[in-house]
Amino acid sequence: MSLILRVAARGDGVADDGRHAPLSAPGDTLTETGEVVPGPHHQTPPCRHFPTCGGCQLQQLDDESYAAFVADRIASALDAQGLTAPLRPVLLSPPNTRRRATLHAERGLIGFTAEASHQIVDMRECHILAPPLFALVAPLRALFQRLGLKRRADVHLALADQGPDILVTGFAPQGLEAAEALTGFCERHGVARFSVDDGLGAETRWEPQPVTITLGGVPVGFPPGGFLQATREGEDALVAAVVEAVAGAKTVADLFAGLGTFTFALPGKVYAAEGARDALFALKAAAHLRGRAVFPEHRDLYRRPLTAAELDRFDAVVLDPPRAGAREQAAALAACTVGTIAYVSCNPSSFARDAKAMVAAGWRIDWIQPVGQFRWSTHVELAARFVR
Repeated sequence: MSLILRVAARGDGVADDGRHAPLSAPGDTLTETGEVVPGPHHQTPPCRHFPTCGGCQLQQLDDESYAAFVADRIASALDAQGLTAPLRPVLLSPPNTRRRATLHAERGLIGFTAEASHQIVDMRECHILAPPLFALVAPLRALFQRLGLKRRADVHLALADQGPDILVTGFAPQGLEAAEALTGFCERHGVARFSVDDGLGAETRWEPQPVTITLGGVPVGFPPGGFLQATREGEDALVAAVVEAVAGAKTVADLFAGLGTFTFALPGKVYAAEGARDALFALKAAAHLRGRAVFPEHRDLYRRPLTAAELDRFDAVVLDPPRAGAREQAAALAACTVGTIAYVSCNPSSFARDAKAMVAAGWRIDWIQPVGQFRWSTHVELAARFVR
């Protein structure tokens, strides 16, 4: 008999004798034959689709052990780079709060795919989606059957200020009957916008009023399929950490600004750099309409990162790069002399890689705020404050 000590990055429990056990939790016992005997932190998974559905990997963990997993993912990534840092208590998003998700549909099926598979798990319940989004699953299944969907399509769902926003990629039904079916569906189910994209760009079929997402108290035009933090609770946690990190700054550079998740919550004058044109234009329009001191620039920070001299014009820098991290920008960040850097990351490994370069140049990780907004998944986010 051996004891499960922790959960590894891919979700398997690791025993004290080195064996790995899927679907186990810290405190479980692993028999000689590999059977998992539940311990004090092993909960009964709430969803009938677990563990087949790939939307969740860790429903067997209670909140305490799941929070420990989130913290351990960050600590382990830092340790792999020879780093340590103070970790704050993990902030977990509650169940049924996911306001952004991509489902898959084909031949009467709709849902997430199975773990490490293209097979669609036909969704009949979900404990992570926000109720307004889950309420659309059965009606969408019926709609696609009526429209004759046979090949696979992706269904991008988001909760905007006006209600559910739907973008279907890989399927663009044509004709009067399809148009009437889409209109009726949207009217019945309070859809804010319905767009389709067959490979030539998003085409909006229904949008009674312009769709927005409120960021930092500012309504921002939300492009079809646009990015927003997965939960409101997760966004609030990350924004609060960033605002705390750069408190007192009169000029801030917001790199990889997106639609302005952090931009509109930041103090003073804000320079916002973003490579996606639709997001930048939406941010720029919202800032102009509200008379905010925001100065947007369309800039690919991978091909043309800000130089140390450019960064030195600001009191603080905020960056929230994609999962690949900000390797190209990190060199200049390491060399610059700004007062504070707030680094938001959805990948502890790429964060730790970039942090190593910055620490080697004289920066210190003041603190890290772990955030678990992708509940029961192995996906971990964080916000960190760097100081000289």
